[in-house]
Amino acid sequence: MTQYLTTLSLSMKAIETTATINESGQLTLDKSLGFIKPQRVRVIVLLSEDDETDPDETPTEVVIEGIRQGLHEALTGQTLPLSEMWSGIDAE
Repeated sequence: MTQYLTTLSLSMKAIETTATINESGQLTLDKSLGFIKPQRVRVIVLLSEDDETDPDETPTEVVIEGIRQGLHEALTGQTLPLSEMWSGIDAE
């Protein structure tokens, strides 16, 4: 059977989020989309091969440690004035 792609005249919005596929092959979103009214949607699923982790995703533990360190530095006065933050950086 040949399937043909057609141009939809409806406007569509893309929303990127994460989800888990259960044993039955059903998706469960990690977070509620909240503002979306009940409706049918089109879904594209991107799967990593061989259970690889996303190389762009920073592990939660590293993120939490960075937040703790930043908060500690802010509370102990280890900060730079905004006017000095870019000195020495060659930005185009």
